[in-house]
Order: sequence, then structure tokens, then C-alpha cells
Amino acid sequence: MTHTKKRTKRIVLTAVAFAAGTVGTLLATSVGNAAVPEAATQVPAVKAPAALAVPDGNTLSGVFTGRGTQTYACTDGAWKLLEPAAVLTDKRDRPVALHSRGPVWVSTVDGSAVNASAVATSPKDGTIPELLLKATATRGTGVFGDVTYIQRLNTTGGVAPAGTCTGTDQVGVRYTATYAFYKAA
Repeated sequence: MTHTKKRTKRIVLTAVAFAAGTVGTLLATSVGNAAVPEAATQVPAVKAPAALAVPDGNTLSGVFTGRGTQTYACTDGAWKLLEPAAVLTDKRDRPVALHSRGPVWVSTVDGSAVNASAVATSPKDGTIPELLLKATATRGTGVFGDVTYIQRLNTTGGVAPAGTCTGTDQVGVRYTATYAFYKAA
């Protein structure tokens, strides 16, 4: 893949993410009470492997479906994760957040954000692993303000291509996951 094609692909992915964020913001402002995502008021239960249990003293605050791409770059002849790019939606399939490199999640509804790093993993056959992530920074007072932990669950797809690679190629692999967000009780 040439540098021009890579740049074009990145611009398209960024435009799609921006458009999804804009749609989410417009929906939130045009529907009135939609400014608070569904998950913030009615949080469904989640089922996680014991290895990904959130420590006591944290309460589930939001559950969203993520759909996007895991982008891999050819580095020293092997595919290495470069970045995720996903849109998170509520149970009515309305966009509520963007997920990207960091990893970071940014609300398209209220601008709050959370950065995190993985602290535990649970492998799954044929898909990217499920994760427990601990927040490293938050911004704002909205849906992601004061988030302490995040679980990436129910993953499908997103696995790096098999085999070796050459050059500086990049490849995007579609994935889905359930993201569960927790705040201190």
C-alpha cells in the first residue's frame, strides 16, 4: 500500500469518526433529554471472566457497543497493533463516543473523556482478547468523568493478519466489543 493510499485511508477513517461524533452531538441537542446516554440511566448487567473482575468499590456506570477497526502496521516483519478506531453506541444504536489510540474514549454527547491502560487480559480464540483497563486520566463531569475501570468484553474479530509482512504496510481489521465503564462507588 502506498503512502498516498495510507494517508487517504486515514483521512477517510477520521472523517467517518468525525461524522459519527457530529451526528451524536446533533442527536443529543435535537432530542433534548438524549444528552444523557441510555446507559447512564439504565445500566444492563455485564458478564466478565474472573480475570477481568473490577475491584470492589466500583459501580457499573455505562455499557456501550463498540464497532470499528483495529489497525495494524508492519513493523520489523510482523503485524503490530497501531491503533483502534471505533464508534460506541447506546442500546438504541445512537453514537455516544469515539474510541481511539491511547486508548482513549471521548463522549460525543458531553465531551468527557477517559484514558486507560490494560491491567489484565483474557484470551479468546479467533478474536482479540477481552481486557480490564484502569483509567489513567479523565476529563469533564459527563459520562466518562471519574471513570475508574473499563472492561472490553464480547469481542469479535480484530485479529492481526497471520504471517509476516514487509515494508510499512498497514491493514485494518473490523471488530466489535462491549465496553463496560465503572466509577468509584
